[in-house]
Amino acid sequence: QVQLVESGGGLVQPGESLRLSCAASGFRFSSAVMRWSRQAPGKERDLVAVITSAGSSTNYADSVKGRFTISRDNAKNTVYLQMNSLKPEDTAVYYCSAVYSGSYYWGQGTQVTVSS
Repeated sequence: QVQLVESGGGLVQPGESLRLSCAASGFRFSSAVMRWSRQAPGKERDLVAVITSAGSSTNYADSVKGRFTISRDNAKNTVYLQMNSLKPEDTAVYYCSAVYSGSYYWGQGTQVTVSS
């Protein structure tokens, strides 16, 4: 069965950095488009970053462009989100997801809180 497990969330101060990881199993990771999304309390879940299966193309929401970097290691079945210069408005539950064979798979999320 497909499983996506996020880790690396936590509490940081504005301007600091975090790196999230998503460990994938149960599907052909190297053939999947991988994504990071986030959902703040009372708000809709928004797409943050996307990376193609080969890692040759990435896309970011305007709100994080220049600060966040998505990457993947197909040998480790893991996708990462490097988050720099964090702002309070980045506070959310961050979700890893995969698009594979026309289906969408989601992890359970990891909490990121940016506060002083």
